[in-house]
Amino acid sequence: MGRGKVELISTAMAITSIEKYESLIGVEATERILRKAAPLMGARVACVNSTYYGGGVSEILDPLTLLFDSVGISVEWRVIMGSPDFFSITKKMHNALQGDRINLSLRKKRIYERTTFENAVRNQLDHDYVIVHDPQPLALIEHYSRKGPWIWHCHPDMSQPNPEIWSYLRPFVDQYQAAIFSIPAYRQELDIPQLFIQPAIDPFSIKNRKLDRKVIADRLRRYGIPTDLPLVAQVSRFDRWKDPEGVIESFRLARKQVDCTLVLLGDVATDDPEGEEVYRSLLGSREERIIILSRQDSALVNALQQSATVILQKSIKEGFGITVSEALWKGTPVIGGNVGGIPYQIKDGINGFLVSTIEEAADRIVRLLHDSELRRQMGHGGRRRVKEQFLMSRLLEDYLDLLGSFETVYRMKQEPPAGSEGG
Repeated sequence: MGRGKVELISTAMAITSIEKYESLIGVEATERILRKAAPLMGARVACVNSTYYGGGVSEILDPLTLLFDSVGISVEWRVIMGSPDFFSITKKMHNALQGDRINLSLRKKRIYERTTFENAVRNQLDHDYVIVHDPQPLALIEHYSRKGPWIWHCHPDMSQPNPEIWSYLRPFVDQYQAAIFSIPAYRQELDIPQLFIQPAIDPFSIKNRKLDRKVIADRLRRYGIPTDLPLVAQVSRFDRWKDPEGVIESFRLARKQVDCTLVLLGDVATDDPEGEEVYRSLLGSREERIIILSRQDSALVNALQQSATVILQKSIKEGFGITVSEALWKGTPVIGGNVGGIPYQIKDGINGFLVSTIEEAADRIVRLLHDSELRRQMGHGGRRRVKEQFLMSRLLEDYLDLLGSFETVYRMKQEPPAGSEGG
């Protein structure tokens, strides 16, 4: 067998599949998922979002689409394209859905709708199911004769959306057959069914699998991250909702009581034009013990989350914050903002801390750095919680339940009643 063939087989074996999860979720759960998938085998599903990398949606779709395929359901992943103006507008929409102000001018609406139409021309979506993520591709539904259900999966914090943006977007949403939000607090007044499905992580990805100590040390050394003092880190997109300035202030307060190093590691998603601006605004805060990095390096994220003494996710608005589960999976205690989906992951005082102020965050940093037994207990509890609630196999099963419910409805519409001639 040639070398190329061996490499091809090795790559295929590494692809995420439901069978790989059996060691984590057990035989019974694996077989249950396969039973739920069986009636849907052969179905064609399209997932549509606005970027292949950067941000939580792409982190979810990457393994989830492969998991769908492993249970016999064909999934295509489509990414819409647009000008900088389009993504500037959709970022403002995203912020407005989380309660920010917006000037939704006629010009902005025209750019949004024109770009949506152009993407509809480029993409044939005649699938049995279409799952559209977030506001960027939302209006695509206007331009298709739909073969089966379309589902809108909305990831931002929708607890208090700006009324102006919601009144504009809601007519698009009501054309879907269902809407998915992360938690019940995001429920909206809609004419369609609403479901609440929480995100999940892929434990087998480069970002989440166990790394050798030497690999961790090499990765940290490559980026100039010292390990002579305890590491405090926040890993997330550069976004003002993640409150990076508050993280730095909390660290500076904590450092008055205990020596440590802060690392802010993030990236800039291709559909987020504000990310670069937020990153650059932080650079003036850099010093020997405050390291600010913008990198697309999954192994570095993993190494930092595994080697940090404390991870923060001090968000002031957060749709869910799956980076919390990433850190908890590695047995690292997390201090998170008491907002959005973070309290669904962190049980305050059990597997981490929930905070609402800079002072609270600083106090919890000091407590964790001083108490190794507390870190051990929280780390153990955090990994157990992710294993029970936030693995990608659970997200797949939630989607199978949803698609299966539609399958029953659509089959009843298409099949003639018993005893009839049909046709």
